[in-house]
Amino acid sequence: MRPPVLLAVAHGSRDPRHAATVHALLRAVRSLRPGLRAEVAFLDFNAPSVPRVLERLAADGVREVVALPLLLTRAFHAKADIPAVLRSAPPSLRIRQAEVLGPSPLLLEAVHRRLYEAGLDPADKGSTGLVLASAGSTDPEAIAVIADTARELRHTGWCAVRPAFASASLPRTEDAVRELRAEGCARVAVAPYVLAPGRLPDRIAEGARGADVLAGVLGAAPELARLLLERHDGAVAGAGRVLRDTA
Repeated sequence: MRPPVLLAVAHGSRDPRHAATVHALLRAVRSLRPGLRAEVAFLDFNAPSVPRVLERLAADGVREVVALPLLLTRAFHAKADIPAVLRSAPPSLRIRQAEVLGPSPLLLEAVHRRLYEAGLDPADKGSTGLVLASAGSTDPEAIAVIADTARELRHTGWCAVRPAFASASLPRTEDAVRELRAEGCARVAVAPYVLAPGRLPDRIAEGARGADVLAGVLGAAPELARLLLERHDGAVAGAGRVLRDTA
């Protein structure tokens, strides 16, 4: 029996780097599990759209889909937009929505990978302050998850860790950098806690000009590819919500 198709649902962006990064992540997923059909769809700005991919899957005879939001927290898109579009799927599809990507130890591993790739020496963690810079949200649950993630990172040996946000919430990246400097951290590193490039990650980079190290976005890190498979498997085992059953 074929496993349920993994449908990664990304927000989308006018920035072409966003879609390119999402597609690279899905290629990494396919390379880890060649027998799994893994597709990507976008809520806005990019093609293919979620309805178009669902129609194509139904036409191909697919019966079960695990829809995986490419989101680090359970904000508005995970709670409202994605469930709404999934419920309009063709009646032949049984759709289960997987949990969002965060929180997860694999995300923390990916953050460290990007920092080390950017030139940070692991031996310097104890004297380095870290800014965990996310896109931002008006959803209190999402903000709380970012704060919890920063606290988890603090326990991995950093001088100090501060959350920051590119929009909707405070503090901004540049403010967190200044705060860590004032606390006496010998170095400051900024880790963009975002999946793909775009307007808000660019804003994070602008705010990181006073830092010593700026990591890349999480992107197609191997840990992210493993995490997508982990969320898919969890939904298949019953962890996800059934949003659209077959008629």
